[in-house]
Amino acid sequence: MNELIDFEALRLTLASTEDIKGWSFGEVTKPETINYRTLKPEKDGLFDERIFGPTKDWECYCGKYKRIRYRGIICDKCGVEVTHSRVRRERMGHISLAAPVVHNWFFKGSPSKLGLLLDISPRSLDAVVYFASYLVIDIDQEKKKEVLKQLEDEVEKKRKEQQQGLKQRLDEEEKEAKKEVTAIKTGGKGKEQAELKIEETQLSMRQRQAKLREENAQEISRLEEIYKNIADMVNSIKQFDLLSEEEYLKLSDYDAEEFLNVGMGAEAVYSVLEKVDLAKLSVSLRSEITKTSGQRHIKATKRLRVVESMRKASVDPKWMIIKVLPVLPPDLRPMVQLSGGRFATSDLNDLYRRVINRNNRLKKLIELGAPEIILRNEKRMLQEAVDALIDSQRVKSTRSQQELRSLSDMLRGKQGRFRQNLLGKRVDYSGRSVIVVGPELGLEQAGIPKEMALEMFKPFVLREVITRGYAPNVKSAKHYLERRSGEVWDILEEITKNHPILLNRAPTLHRLGIQAFYP
Repeated sequence: MNELIDFEALRLTLASTEDIKGWSFGEVTKPETINYRTLKPEKDGLFDERIFGPTKDWECYCGKYKRIRYRGIICDKCGVEVTHSRVRRERMGHISLAAPVVHNWFFKGSPSKLGLLLDISPRSLDAVVYFASYLVIDIDQEKKKEVLKQLEDEVEKKRKEQQQGLKQRLDEEEKEAKKEVTAIKTGGKGKEQAELKIEETQLSMRQRQAKLREENAQEISRLEEIYKNIADMVNSIKQFDLLSEEEYLKLSDYDAEEFLNVGMGAEAVYSVLEKVDLAKLSVSLRSEITKTSGQRHIKATKRLRVVESMRKASVDPKWMIIKVLPVLPPDLRPMVQLSGGRFATSDLNDLYRRVINRNNRLKKLIELGAPEIILRNEKRMLQEAVDALIDSQRVKSTRSQQELRSLSDMLRGKQGRFRQNLLGKRVDYSGRSVIVVGPELGLEQAGIPKEMALEMFKPFVLREVITRGYAPNVKSAKHYLERRSGEVWDILEEITKNHPILLNRAPTLHRLGIQAFYP
């Protein structure tokens, strides 16, 4: 554990599901953190000692094994390894997700890496990931021909049914008219009056028949229009197209969706990514670049850049879909007890808790065989929970409360891990101050306040204090320094004559940003 790893460079890349499981020391299945009575980590929770290691050095959870002599032993009662507590800064856990989610670094933002790879607009991708639209994963061309033939047959069948129905109604009208004519003839009215009545009845019958023919023609025309629209829709659908819920239901109503393989959410995106062959895609994009110009040329170039970057880094596009979520070591997201007995916790714990709760609820609903619409809503909520954990700034928040600090926020910006802790570090015996003019100073001089100079040259002054016999040891020398006697200032003045200081003026854009001066 204390061995230093010698390395020349770091590379940030996508991790596969196997990699994440390889890092993990166990699965976190419960959202609990610590027990409110015992104040000890809960089993299978976010601070579980079996997964992340003991909270006390060389002591297991139940206390059966204590002291360093049991180093490396895994307690048969509580399952905790007897080791140093600092492993809780290193050991990771994992959450096995009930449904895959898309890593929001790759499908949100501009340009969307996932969108470029699949040639889908970011807005469309967003609609698929959040279960607003169906994505056409694949099209069976043979079944497509069958569906079109079936639609033609259906139109013909409906047309015949309409014609048959019309003939039947026309016959009924004629029979009705004949009955009326017979009744008039046997009615005993005058011959002239009877003939007028018969003529009126026949005219009325012909008018009704004409109306029936017109209605029938309109109905046939309407049916033909509907089936033509469905056939046009079937013909126009291409791979990676989006279908709204209404469009898909319309196709289903006419049994015209059988040739399609559609899906929603991260599962649909994963199915598409499984079919992506980066080598073949690279060849086809290079060919497209040589043949096209304008916007198509620019788009193909951008897509090729993403494809080649993935090939160079040996990244599988499927890794952009998260099936197993890594859990950060607990000491990097601590829970601290305050003086009033209350607890302060890292925002990450709340974000992880939300993910675990939604994941467990989705698992239960799947086991119960819940309707698809309920599962869809739960999967969308799980996607949103993971989005908030990874990068809350890319999530559209509707809540008025303060946003929780996500994993990306811990890395991002001036207070982030890179700029705050890795690129520029605070060091001892250095100072920071406002620059003001000093007309009496030489070109090689810089003026420093006496108190600041004493702090910066402290090790040198302490050494001189001991050498000159003002103090027997370092501890006494520090007390002597605190008294700020005249000898201390004399020693400081002597030291500063021979020790130049480095002045840095931010931003340090070139080598002249740092120069040496005599104080």
